[in-house]
Amino acid sequence: MNNTSPHTFHIPVMGLAFTVDSPIKVARFGITSVISIVENRLIEMMRRQYYPAVGKEYQPITPHEDDFRARRITDYLNLVNTIVEQQVEKLRSLAFEAGSEIVKYFEMLPEESKLKPLFSQMMKMGEGMEKFKLAEYLRTQIRAGSIDVNIMTKTDRNNFNKAGELMEDGSDAVVALRGYAKSDLTNSSVIFSAGTNLRLYNYLENCPGFEVNADGGFTKKVVIKVSDYRSAFIQGKYLAKKGIWVSEFRIESGLNCGGHAFATDGYLLGPILEEFKIKKQELTDALFELYNKALLQKTNRKFVYPPELNITVQGGIGTHAEDDFLREHYKVAGTGWGTPFLLVPEATTVDEDTLKLLCAAKEDDVLLSKNSPFGVRLYYLKGTSADKEKLARIESGKPGSPCTEKHLAFNTEFTKEPICTASHKYQQLKIAQLQSLHLAVPEYNRQLNEVLDKECLCVGLSNAASINYAQPFVKKLHAVNICPGPNIVNFSELVSLQTMVDHIYGRRNILANAYRPHMFITELNLYINYLKEQLEHDFKTNQLAERKKYYVTFFKNLQEGILYYRQLQGISPAIRKLFINQLNHAGFELELLHFQYPFINQ
Repeated sequence: MNNTSPHTFHIPVMGLAFTVDSPIKVARFGITSVISIVENRLIEMMRRQYYPAVGKEYQPITPHEDDFRARRITDYLNLVNTIVEQQVEKLRSLAFEAGSEIVKYFEMLPEESKLKPLFSQMMKMGEGMEKFKLAEYLRTQIRAGSIDVNIMTKTDRNNFNKAGELMEDGSDAVVALRGYAKSDLTNSSVIFSAGTNLRLYNYLENCPGFEVNADGGFTKKVVIKVSDYRSAFIQGKYLAKKGIWVSEFRIESGLNCGGHAFATDGYLLGPILEEFKIKKQELTDALFELYNKALLQKTNRKFVYPPELNITVQGGIGTHAEDDFLREHYKVAGTGWGTPFLLVPEATTVDEDTLKLLCAAKEDDVLLSKNSPFGVRLYYLKGTSADKEKLARIESGKPGSPCTEKHLAFNTEFTKEPICTASHKYQQLKIAQLQSLHLAVPEYNRQLNEVLDKECLCVGLSNAASINYAQPFVKKLHAVNICPGPNIVNFSELVSLQTMVDHIYGRRNILANAYRPHMFITELNLYINYLKEQLEHDFKTNQLAERKKYYVTFFKNLQEGILYYRQLQGISPAIRKLFINQLNHAGFELELLHFQYPFINQ
């Protein structure tokens, strides 16, 4: 699809099911969204769900077929692309009447859009040739949002053929990339999250769709989600040397986000954005020099000017003022709004019971948990059907889950073949080991809880789509878990797509929490609480001394972040006083930690 999004925000990937069909819901309105493509059984289920929409019979792609995982992904993305193209053509043909989707398209555009005043002018005109010409021009300017995909780089389990031989280029993440690369999507992006995967990055060289066009553009773009400048520089250089250009670095808050939380060593979002703002040209020039050398070697051509490199940001944004400040002060090209869109059924796929929990969520209901088998902290909503199912299994003496998907099966502590730490098999073996160690009761309970916390995500994050569309996914497994960011507590009602977009652009206010702290303050408090938790844990386990350097760095970075925020210009005058008061309170909490653990300020 030929796409230049008319909006200043995108909907990031959420879970597995929650944005699996978001482009079908929002792309025709110019809104970009991101599909997770690693869970191929879910992708196959969605193929079965949506083939009737294009008037074709669903033909299964079975596990008996060659490269079935990649083929499922390719076919589903092509199907989504076809549906969106048909939707856009239909939208363009509609009359400009109140309530029609073509009117909705233009009403939702940001106020700075050049098309907005033309639309308003056209709608006020009487019938005649001038109105007809203007209306026809507006139809030609309609652009669909991009259909983007996400690959979590660490979910890269090896796969084996029937003979037990390792499949070349057959790991989960590489297969997902191949499936995307072979799709018909154009002007689309693959977003790599969760850090560097050299095997995956090396495979990019085999995908011609990522090569630069003669005009300096790309059929398919590479986007890397990062939490700091250093990560962007390292990953960007590695790919540039291979002739792969990173078109966007997507900065995400380390802790004020949904899903897996990759905490930095106390680096806060404001200072991180400032560094990108100051060094963007330096970054672009450094990557372009390496990229041009590789391009000359590979294709015997080079460019005078670098391809476009954008910086975007996401994580905890909740108001138009914050969104506008990020784009104006830090000059980011766009923003990501994730968690609030979980309450927009027109945009995301969440089952009814989970929606009720999200609407009612309070601060204590959203945990920075250790539930993920991935070994990374995960934001988790209490009280879901998966949460209840896990507790029931523990109560019955049968903890752990069936492991049907195995995407997070990496542990070889007890078995030659990797297994998942959320599986019944692993937890049974691990608990037996703990019992044999004759640990003191507090230490035994601590370690036991860390084992029992682990929960199946492959199925739990997929089941919402299975429930909503009454499509079979995994037999007898219907529980749902969900991982919203802390920002969910500020939104408490289901709203329409247009209402949420109006909130983002400042035309409405749907915040449930009138006293919601600024996103920078929220993140700062999350980091202070995280530091406190880490210190308490390491104090109890006698690990403070060996992690002294880490804590000193963490504390120093938080201190410098607070100093940066004190001097930050551009915060709305309406909240400036409150912002400083909350900053002072956070500084006081940090000093209390210093008083309790003096060594952290050395």
